[in-house]
Amino acid sequence: MRSTPLPSPPAWLILCVLGARAAPLATATAAGRADTPPQRGARMTAVEAALGAPDERHAAVGNPPITRWDYAGFVVFFENDRVIHAVRLPPAG
Repeated sequence: MRSTPLPSPPAWLILCVLGARAAPLATATAAGRADTPPQRGARMTAVEAALGAPDERHAAVGNPPITRWDYAGFVVFFENDRVIHAVRLPPAG
């Protein structure tokens, strides 16, 4: 039996990590941080300069490497060192 290949890393990683409840990020509001999400294609250094250090940095996974940075209320995903997606986390509770 022939197996079906997995979807590209960005798609499956985002779905696995956040699930179907996540909504696209329209604005990012966190105390002392910019309220504009990073633009697709922005470099990691530019995101950190605009938003500050993330609350948590996850190690890169896959090939190409996909990295996740967690901020209060939203998550930014990078492929290599470029933003590919940003999502707002659902409210707790």
